[in-house]
Amino acid sequence: MDLDKAIQELYREKERLELIIASLEELQRSAGAIPAPNKRVQRRGRKFMDPQERQEVSQRMKKYWAARRKEP
Repeated sequence: MDLDKAIQELYREKERLELIIASLEELQRSAGAIPAPNKRVQRRGRKFMDPQERQEVSQRMKKYWAARRKEP
């Protein structure tokens, strides 16, 4: 088999598969047969606190630093 011929056949197969995939995706969108999975997005970095929790942390840290200043 000629290498150029094999490459051309693979390109034709690729185009055929892309058309099939596109039509299936369109069918999925229009029919809504398979709902998109609900992925929970995980945040990276800082944890967000509500105002009450922030106040509790603030009081705790004030006590901590007051105790640290008294140590020496």
